[in-house]
Amino acid sequence: MNRIILGAALIATLMSGVAQAQISGDALKIGVLTDMAGVTADITGKGSLVAAEMAVTEIGGTLLGKPVQVISADHQHKADVGAAIVRRWFDVDGVHAVFDVPNSGVALAVQGIAKERKRIVMYSGAGTTALTNDQCSAYGFHWTYDTYAVSHGTASAVVQAGGNSWFFLASDYAFGHQLQADATSVVNNAGGQVVGAIRHPLNTADFSSFLLQAQASKAKVIGIANAGNDTINAMKQANDFGIVQGGQNLAALILFLQDIHGLGLNAAQGTYLTTASYWDLNDATRAWSKAFMAKTGMMPSMLHAGVYGSVRHYLKAVAKAGSDDVDKVAAAMREIPIEDVFSQDAKIRDDGRVTRTMYLAIVKKPADSKYPWDYLEIVKTIAPDQTVWPLSESKCSLVKK
Repeated sequence: MNRIILGAALIATLMSGVAQAQISGDALKIGVLTDMAGVTADITGKGSLVAAEMAVTEIGGTLLGKPVQVISADHQHKADVGAAIVRRWFDVDGVHAVFDVPNSGVALAVQGIAKERKRIVMYSGAGTTALTNDQCSAYGFHWTYDTYAVSHGTASAVVQAGGNSWFFLASDYAFGHQLQADATSVVNNAGGQVVGAIRHPLNTADFSSFLLQAQASKAKVIGIANAGNDTINAMKQANDFGIVQGGQNLAALILFLQDIHGLGLNAAQGTYLTTASYWDLNDATRAWSKAFMAKTGMMPSMLHAGVYGSVRHYLKAVAKAGSDDVDKVAAAMREIPIEDVFSQDAKIRDDGRVTRTMYLAIVKKPADSKYPWDYLEIVKTIAPDQTVWPLSESKCSLVKK
């Protein structure tokens, strides 16, 4: 935990040197906009709130002489609901920054409001690359992952292993569309072929008709391009239908620790995935994750880890800026190093995308799991520049060309 201790010490040092430190309002308010009861509640939700609170606790709960207050709300996976929440937070409640925001449609709505209101948003749960591409903002930071990162890591590994014909089963909203498009590009560029695709509504319980079409395609690989409970239901029912036993393989383009926990290793074993973090990487990640588990009853997903890291970095930036002035804080965020137990070689690009080391992993066989939540084998590390959209192709107005 040395890096955490050093980070807290840095915040204290920065604070001591600020002569005119000030926070507008009675407190520095952080809003965690998340999914408390829906399809991604296990991988975000209450865990994201706890992760934010743990970051605040590390600095002692106050900053620049004011308490740091964490509030939360459930956007219900509806863009209009999420937009109404952040408008109230910014215009009435005095919230200074927003975190997490799973659901790409909600995130894009929030991005526009935050850009207009000049407020910082740090996305851990959202996946769309549009947040740092054509809809980028000087105040929007894409912290943990995006669809480009996870699709490139996983799809390229599967194609290289011989899975050169694909059928996609994707969720029918912005995240699923982008994930399918990114993975399709990887498959095609690697010499593979996409033979078909079908999209399903968010929070689908019965995947039988979709899976039958995927099965009939005879594709070697069925790419699962959804998240949370949709991924669990699709993979469970694929197992019930004997799809893998029939000779086709599943590739979960985004799969979280909680998904594997819900599926069980028998159903999930052998599945490749790309992740920005894993609780069992080293002593520091294990120590923080065990503290998180004591509060939540589960190990953190990469999205929980991302909320923790993004809140921590924001607080350090406020300390360096000496105020909550959004332009000064945004500049400080780009200047100071990113340091938390889950971030390796992480940096913020001009477009607001955080580049970081990521990991290609495979789900362990039941016999290879030695203790609770021992689910992943890290196959290889992926360099930061291999999992981000090339700036040379960016449509972001912040990128200098």
